[in-house]
Amino acid sequence: MSSPGRWLCFFVLTLAVSPLFGVSIKKEMEDRTERYDRYYNHQELTELLQSLGQTYPELCRLFSIGMSVEGRELWVMRITADPQSAPLDRPQFKYVGNMHGDETVSRQVLIYLIRYLLEGYGQDSRITRLINTTDIYILPSLNPDGFNRAQEGDCRGENGGRENARNLDLNRNFPDQFTAQQTPPDPQQLPEVLAMMRWIQENRFVLSGNLHGGSVVASYPFDDSSLHQETGFYSRSTDDKVFQYLAKAYASNHPIMKTGHPKCKGEEDEVFHDGITNGAHWYDVQGGMQDYNYIWGNCLEVTFELSCCKYPLASELAQEWNNNRESLLKFMEMVHIGAQGYVRDSVTQKGIENATISVAGIDHNIATGKPGNFQRLLAPGTYNITASVIGYLPLTIFNVEVKDGPATVIDFQLNPSVSISSPNDLQASTGAPLPATEPPVTVKTEDNPRAQKPFQPQDFRHHHYSDMEIFLRKYNSEYASITYLYSAGKSVESRELYVMAISDNPHVHEPGEPEFKYIGNMHGNEVVGRELLLNLIEYLCKNYGTDPEVTNLIRTTRIHIMPSMNPDGYEKAHEGDRDGVVGRNNSNNFDLNRNFPDQFFQITDPPQLETLAVMSWLKSYPFVLSANLHGGSLVVNYPFDDDEKGLSMYSKSPDDAMFQQLALSYSKENNKMFTGSPCKEIYPNENFPQGITNGANWYNVPGGMQDWNYLNTNCFEVTIELGCVKYPMASELPGYWESNHRSLLEFIKQVQKGIKGFVLDATDGRGIFNATISVADIDHPVTSDKAGDYWRLLVPGTYKVTASARGYVPVTKTVNVTDGDAIVTNFTLTRSGADTHKEDKGKVPVVEPEKPDPNTREFEALIKDLSAENGLEHLLLSKSSDIDLYRYRSYHDLSESLRGLNLNYPNITKLTRLGQSVEYRYIWSLEISNKPNVSEPEKPKIRFVAGVHGNAPVGTELLLTFAEFLCLNYKKNSAITKLIDRTRIVIVPMVNPDGREKATEKDCTSNAGQTNANGKDLDTDFLSNSSGPVGEREKETNVIIDGLILKQDFTLSVVLDGGSLLVTYPYDNPVHTVENKDTLKHLASVYANNHPTIHLGHPGCPNKSDENIPGGVISGAEWRGHQGSMKDFSVTQGHCPEITVYTSCCLFPPAAQLKSLWTENEKSLLAMLVEVHKGVHGIVKDEKGKPVPKATIIFNEGVKVYTKEGGYFHVLLAPGFHNINAIAEGYQQQHTQVHVRHDAASPVEIIFVMDNRIFGLPRELVVTIAGATMTALLLMACIIWCVCSIKSNRHKDGFHRLRQHNDDYEDEIRLMSAGSKKSLLSNEFQDETDTEEETLYTSKH
Repeated sequence: MSSPGRWLCFFVLTLAVSPLFGVSIKKEMEDRTERYDRYYNHQELTELLQSLGQTYPELCRLFSIGMSVEGRELWVMRITADPQSAPLDRPQFKYVGNMHGDETVSRQVLIYLIRYLLEGYGQDSRITRLINTTDIYILPSLNPDGFNRAQEGDCRGENGGRENARNLDLNRNFPDQFTAQQTPPDPQQLPEVLAMMRWIQENRFVLSGNLHGGSVVASYPFDDSSLHQETGFYSRSTDDKVFQYLAKAYASNHPIMKTGHPKCKGEEDEVFHDGITNGAHWYDVQGGMQDYNYIWGNCLEVTFELSCCKYPLASELAQEWNNNRESLLKFMEMVHIGAQGYVRDSVTQKGIENATISVAGIDHNIATGKPGNFQRLLAPGTYNITASVIGYLPLTIFNVEVKDGPATVIDFQLNPSVSISSPNDLQASTGAPLPATEPPVTVKTEDNPRAQKPFQPQDFRHHHYSDMEIFLRKYNSEYASITYLYSAGKSVESRELYVMAISDNPHVHEPGEPEFKYIGNMHGNEVVGRELLLNLIEYLCKNYGTDPEVTNLIRTTRIHIMPSMNPDGYEKAHEGDRDGVVGRNNSNNFDLNRNFPDQFFQITDPPQLETLAVMSWLKSYPFVLSANLHGGSLVVNYPFDDDEKGLSMYSKSPDDAMFQQLALSYSKENNKMFTGSPCKEIYPNENFPQGITNGANWYNVPGGMQDWNYLNTNCFEVTIELGCVKYPMASELPGYWESNHRSLLEFIKQVQKGIKGFVLDATDGRGIFNATISVADIDHPVTSDKAGDYWRLLVPGTYKVTASARGYVPVTKTVNVTDGDAIVTNFTLTRSGADTHKEDKGKVPVVEPEKPDPNTREFEALIKDLSAENGLEHLLLSKSSDIDLYRYRSYHDLSESLRGLNLNYPNITKLTRLGQSVEYRYIWSLEISNKPNVSEPEKPKIRFVAGVHGNAPVGTELLLTFAEFLCLNYKKNSAITKLIDRTRIVIVPMVNPDGREKATEKDCTSNAGQTNANGKDLDTDFLSNSSGPVGEREKETNVIIDGLILKQDFTLSVVLDGGSLLVTYPYDNPVHTVENKDTLKHLASVYANNHPTIHLGHPGCPNKSDENIPGGVISGAEWRGHQGSMKDFSVTQGHCPEITVYTSCCLFPPAAQLKSLWTENEKSLLAMLVEVHKGVHGIVKDEKGKPVPKATIIFNEGVKVYTKEGGYFHVLLAPGFHNINAIAEGYQQQHTQVHVRHDAASPVEIIFVMDNRIFGLPRELVVTIAGATMTALLLMACIIWCVCSIKSNRHKDGFHRLRQHNDDYEDEIRLMSAGSKKSLLSNEFQDETDTEEETLYTSKH
């Protein structure tokens, strides 16, 4: 036992030493205090920012907007009070430094500023107020690669570092308003510029400072002019007054800048009045960032040159910080000047998002944020300020006085242009509050006067294909922030079916925003629609941001415009054709509007490329509303286009009333159409009341596109005949625009009618994909999109609307639809399986794991982003470089390529010889992972295999290129780096090297090389129950089975083959039952849908030109069924789903085609790498938290996997609900239901409890029975013992009565005690029975 004295000594020592610990901590903090005497390299910058982020989590958040060419993060520190839940109305401010890598003062002062703000919060009232009221973003270095090359002391930039790693000036490569025919920045050359552009577009920055070096002056827009005069031309922006005011705020607080005479070496005579200058007046800068901010980002940015020396000695940094500190703070405070306030609905008092704020005399408008807030920077003065938005009467507040100092607060209460129900009534009918973004009614333009007349197209002409192509590229380039040009497919003659998407975020579907489309020129000689749609593109682009109607359309709708569905037919048609047929059909002479699948008749014509492309396109986007523009009459024609009898009679759709309303919205804006008797000269008896008609009632059209839209998608489509003449003269085109442009705009607005909202999961609040929204008495349900958003067009009225989804309890609401904008009706569904297993109450449940760490959340966000529309396109745009694929590699070259990858990237690759072929060539496996030599069972594992057939080597080259692509981009591309870090990727480029040596290039159909050296087709050799022993399999087969498949640790397998253009899924064996067909088909569809042509379902291979594979995917058994396939063996024995991709019709195409084949397949290969991170990702533990390996996990009573070391399992499943049964020896069986999402893994943690059953019976029952049995046995033993004891005593008593001599008795006792087997009874005593008579005698005696 310790003595009290010892404890007392310890206590005294502790008291004595504790002050020393405080001194040590204080000294350490002092050591980390900024000394302003050195530059931070990128690693030090990263560590400092990360440390500050961890130290001040309540004030800041560190993130990256992208990576530089050389893979350095472009760090941004966001500083604001409580950044995780900062209110949306805090104005956003940003500083950007080190845009030119050798201009380094900016980099350091921004680092100092970050520390100064964070350390001063709560200590300095000015800093505290600034952080509490401002959302501040600071990017210290936009060009870290250039900084890495620059040299300290280089004042004039003579030693390099100004440009990025591609030797490009970042401040000369932004889109420029005065430069025509620009191409977007190349993501491989200018990732920094693209990252900055994305960041600007994704935010609502109000004010910005761009910090440079080389002089001491504040430079404001514009930086160039249309003349591009080298110097001396003042290029004035419409906000010139406020720009000067902002620039002076910085300059006047800088001791050198305010003098206007920096006296820089070599430019001693340069003078800037008040220390500021107009950018172009100083010198012309094309492609500058500050002009881009103002023109495209609605953000006012000023450029500050901080020092004459670009890269001064570190000893001068303290002085530079002192020179700039006050200016930096003052400029940030300027974000609060001018006029600020809210725009609200006067009825509902909800804020109105995207309302336009315009100032009289200043031709530059801004828009309100989500809460309806705005911050309009203005210099002191008096202004007339107007708020306007479609659906409301504009309101102008006159004589708003803006003073020097904080902003003048003004609020706008906008009145709806038509009376509406009270907000309480609306909320009661929808069950959900009205959001701020929902104005109640949209009105005609004439009821909502604009501040200025919109721009109208001036150049009217017929555009042939090349002319149209140039036109589309031009507008896509000039209006890159609101346009996205893409192709829906190709025509028979390989012309692109171009589509221009126009929206404020044109590249992606924004949840809650409807998708609209126009299609023109389906009949090649009906050309008016084609030209009107090109006019419409010009009109929308040029009026965005200035015309409230157009601006609202683009901000609330994504508009897709396909000017020509039949470009081949157009090229055959001729101007002046009134009612001919030349060019009407496509190049194969088929009428495209008779080529779609029909509900009443079998269409026997082969599906055309244009038809298949459009069908695939319509399945890819959640279109709500569409119009198909034709010519030859003047009427709007709505479904149905035919009927089951094939007669010209009214064929009513379930949504007939809605279709009539849609048709009228167009016709009533076209006076001639609305009269109903348009083409009297050609069709004197034709009459269409109000300019609309039911399609079949006009004439019967089987195979039409509008009916297919309605019956097979969520999209309502009408067909609009635009004029009596099919191909009018170009001189007549202005009249067509004049007659139709109002109709075109009004029809787009109809997409906002009816009801809309989200279908959400009550458990996690996430959207439910493919939920069904049905309306009572209207037999036409629609479905929700990936985020759970839906739109249902309806005419005014009261409806019972039901939302349902597999695995959920349906919900029905009563909704009152008005003639205004769509009523927001959200549905929250509860999972129906919540109480399914009542017998499990009291057991340890199956639970979801705890919240993941930040890195895991970041990776989950990446997978979600990559799964989004165009997510992979964005990834490919940001890749570091292209790989020139130009030749096939022999076996020797293949081996050397793999060794080269392993030697050049040893930290992320592992090269393994799996075994040898019949002719002793090695079969190689290359693993790519951040820890390739470590078993990481928690990570999903995917294998890519090629060369099963030696005569189809395209897959081999694609996989070698894929491997190099991944290695090249590791640590250079953030997304690919994270994918490699989180995945175990195994690439087997050649299974059959012997066959490959026999195959010949350009031989498209030969079987030479298909088999191995023994003449065996390896894809028939994977028999799980071979006719002979396993040793009879081919060597190559055993290598793959033993080295890969039977390890049972793969999540997914992708095999590349050749000979067609499609994807097959298990099983190849025609007699095999497919338990999980939905999942296998889904995996095949992921590859097909990311391939430019496979998903069209028309391989078009020679001798099979009419082959049609819906969606480009089919089960192996349906296509070319056979036994013994690797795919089937992988599923049944390896418990790993496998798909086979046929990459080209030609088995061994010319090497010249390899590059295009790689381009076609790289997105699909990456898609599979993303897909492997979905499905169900789980871990199995016991009650004590110990992992349970080798547990059996069964999904849907069919798919079976086993847990790995660490208890991990990962299985891919199609989106939807799936049942899980978990079984392990010694534990109770567990079962639950899991919801698999399309864009993320569903994490599951299964907790096993010990099995309380013995011999199949409950433990309690077995114990009770055992206890009762033991008790009965003990009782029986006691009874037997008692009986025996009684008998023994009776014998003794009887013998005693017959005893004659005492000595003899004693001898008897001794003998009995000695255990003698010879009883005295047999010698001395004759009485051996216990008779009744003896007993009586004894008793009497």
